[in-house]
Amino acid sequence: MTHAVPIAAPTLVSLDDFRNAAATLRGVAVRTPLLPSEALEARFGVPVFLKPEMLQRGGAFKFRGAYWFVSRLSPAQRAHGLVAPSSGNHGQAVALAAKLFGARSTVVMPTTAPRAKREGAERFGARVILEGTTTAERMARAVEICELEGATLVPPFDDPTIIAGQGTVGLEIAEDMPDVDLVLVPVGGGGLSAGVAAALKRVAPAARVIGVEPAGSPKLTRAREAGAPVTIAANPTGLADGLLAVRIGTLNYAHHHAFLDDVVTVRDDALPNAMRFLLDRHKLVAEPSGAITVAALLEGVVKPGQRTVCILSGGNVEWDGLLSLLGKTG
Repeated sequence: MTHAVPIAAPTLVSLDDFRNAAATLRGVAVRTPLLPSEALEARFGVPVFLKPEMLQRGGAFKFRGAYWFVSRLSPAQRAHGLVAPSSGNHGQAVALAAKLFGARSTVVMPTTAPRAKREGAERFGARVILEGTTTAERMARAVEICELEGATLVPPFDDPTIIAGQGTVGLEIAEDMPDVDLVLVPVGGGGLSAGVAAALKRVAPAARVIGVEPAGSPKLTRAREAGAPVTIAANPTGLADGLLAVRIGTLNYAHHHAFLDDVVTVRDDALPNAMRFLLDRHKLVAEPSGAITVAALLEGVVKPGQRTVCILSGGNVEWDGLLSLLGKTG
């Protein structure tokens, strides 16, 4: 793929940053295992492993970045409260991190947020405010609340501290499988994919990292074509609600440009089958966003390497939604 001249890259997150985040998260976040998938190995003839972040506190990888971010705030900053614009999982993670530090939290979610994600944030003590359907609308309302209340905004992805926390997923993969050949990672706003690629490549430079995003929200694909972040359709829709950002983060893109090998897209209709596969064969409940990496393999969008890891980013899907999605499978 040819690139335009890239934008001037901001300072990238260092390996020490990732390791410092991992040290703080040790004993607080769940160190999720690498689970061998006999079913995928039988299909492809090579070992395939799953990194099940639905087993993380809050049901998704987002807790890693949220806790690391909140831990670095001063007591005075935490005392004035935290505000998180979120499609769902980031909000739950910030609410949980705030609770652990004894801080107040407000989560601004879209009006279309699944009930499971709204109720999840409320269970952790957050005040939930519904605002619009786009990333920009949520962010604008969150900034307004911060200005009115003196609270601290916890960004969902375009921030070095958030990237460092999410990148601990990549460090764990490298520690558990130093000879990993290929890692597939979901792409939303880009915090997880940027962090995983940057952390993993620094300790396992021979590994390939491929981002996977929904076909209806190809913001990283378009950014790589343009050589810089671009804004896609104002209101993308699709099953993978956690991956429907309209623009890749600027700092995230710089990490992608430096470390990510490729990005692919997966159609919505492939996600329910991947969810059912994970439930049937591995007893793992994945939300559509979390199943997209396995969908990429099952659909032949990506050919597995000699030792492949699929990051399953989360499992926050309500029962009725799960039943409806599984009913669409063949």
